[in-house]
Amino acid sequence: MDIRLGNGFDVHRFGPGNHVTLCGVHVPHDRGLAGHSDADVAMHAITDAIYGAVAEGDIGQHFPPTDPQWQGAESATFLEHAVALANKRGFQIANVDTTIICEFPKIGPHVATMQARLSEIIGLARDRISVKATTSEQLGFTGRGEGIAAIATAALVAK
Repeated sequence: MDIRLGNGFDVHRFGPGNHVTLCGVHVPHDRGLAGHSDADVAMHAITDAIYGAVAEGDIGQHFPPTDPQWQGAESATFLEHAVALANKRGFQIANVDTTIICEFPKIGPHVATMQARLSEIIGLARDRISVKATTSEQLGFTGRGEGIAAIATAALVAK
């Protein structure tokens, strides 16, 4: 049985705005996340985890931040591409696990909606998608409220 694991990590700093987009969900906040696309740090980490599992590089190789066509793009586009590429390579996604690292906004009230949105995009049952959050105990850039980080793992199995 061919099983592949991939991991992803992403970081975005806070900038102007009135919400952050995490796992495709707009979460109210007094700032936004700065980035070339919609800066969905969690979805970027998941996308990179899938690319990693099939040894296809990272999100920046497929969607360069220097390319103006991706300015403001929804990160669902990137995740859909990674899922399609995994399928093309003969793999199906078995599960996804992501952890969002921030002091604010609070993630807990939005987890079910995030799981539902990821389920739509990936085509995976909600009980195979884990979205968690933690703080960094006020340490580092996330602890100082300068931005948000996310890590993710994806498990893929051959079809």
